[in-house]
Amino acid sequence: MLCISMLILMMDSSFAQKTISINIQKKVKRDDVHVINRDIEKLSEPGHKGIRLDARYGDGIAWLKDFEFAEGIIEFDVRGKDLKQHSFVGIAFHGYDTLTYEAIYLRPFHFRTSELPYKNRAIQYIARPIYRWQDLREQFPGKYENLISPAPDPDVWIKVRIVLKGNIISTYINDNMEPSLVVESLGVLKKGSIGFFVADTSGGDFANLKITRK
Repeated sequence: MLCISMLILMMDSSFAQKTISINIQKKVKRDDVHVINRDIEKLSEPGHKGIRLDARYGDGIAWLKDFEFAEGIIEFDVRGKDLKQHSFVGIAFHGYDTLTYEAIYLRPFHFRTSELPYKNRAIQYIARPIYRWQDLREQFPGKYENLISPAPDPDVWIKVRIVLKGNIISTYINDNMEPSLVVESLGVLKKGSIGFFVADTSGGDFANLKITRK
């Protein structure tokens, strides 16, 4: 009976949490990606078959079509640039449209600076439309952005792992055991789309997207 109970528990866990690896290039080919304010192209490098979003004014998002996410884990690789004020790269989630979503993004140009307060602005959470980074920095200074330690190379691929559990969002960088940012969700939605995110004047590279839905 004990063995049967353990087997049932393992089966329940497998059904409760299933990790999906998403081939983003196939989705682009099948027109399963809705791109806002960016051009998208395929990117193929050893270990990284993904996409590149170009740089232009305004924020840009490449939404996965017909894909809903509420709670679980989002994992992906991202590459920005050590280009001051022109590299903001991350992921949007709980999205409804171009105005309503949450996002976690990186500022690679702040990774290795020793100058305060900029070193504490390497990673950022936002919740549009109410909470832009400017609003959060003014209302809750230091709460929704943080440094990344150890500091990554700003010009190489970076692993990002975002864990959404209840109202808490924890973000881990490059397999670090400790999260670089832990915040309470401020989003107006509890579920919605997922999309690759780049902010104003920024482009970025994305690959190896994995989703674990609770």
